[in-house]
Amino acid sequence: MNPQDRINVRVNGETKQIPAQTTVTDLLDLLSLPHERIAIEKNRTLLPRADFGKPLAEGDTLEIVTFVGGG
Repeated sequence: MNPQDRINVRVNGETKQIPAQTTVTDLLDLLSLPHERIAIEKNRTLLPRADFGKPLAEGDTLEIVTFVGGG
């Protein structure tokens, strides 16, 4: 894979280099994060689940929060 085939995104404050055309769903798989009970903010806007299948772009910033149940 050429360096041109990769993009840089920030995930929870950490820069990650990922393949171009990676979707949020793909990223969750790459990071071994669950797809359920999470909230994702993309570029300071809450990301609807309907947009998880759209490719990420160079420089996108994501904050991923997982919800844990308990009492």
